[in-house]
Amino acid sequence: MPVPLYQAKAEFFRMLGHPVRIRVLELLQSGPMPVRDLLVEIEVEPSALSQQLAVLRRSGMVCSMREGSAVVYELAGGDVADLLWAARRILTEVLAGRNELLAELREAEVAAR
Repeated sequence: MPVPLYQAKAEFFRMLGHPVRIRVLELLQSGPMPVRDLLVEIEVEPSALSQQLAVLRRSGMVCSMREGSAVVYELAGGDVADLLWAARRILTEVLAGRNELLAELREAEVAAR
């Protein structure tokens, strides 16, 4: 029995639902990075990063290659970067709306005094 599209999408977004995974994807937008550099930027235990990289690799979001003794990760495709930019735009709109509401509330509070 095939998985409904909405369920597949929910599983996809659940996979993205970890701060370390999001941070890895953000960092890889600027190009491939060795694990040692990711560790410096993210400041998590190596085992925790390894676990999150494995999830991203299994999901097809990133791919890895060996360069000498280093393992280097990169985004699997440009669509991943597009997804992160779309999320940034959506969050910007949501937060801007909240700031406008907050400003209105503050103005109403000042007017009520």
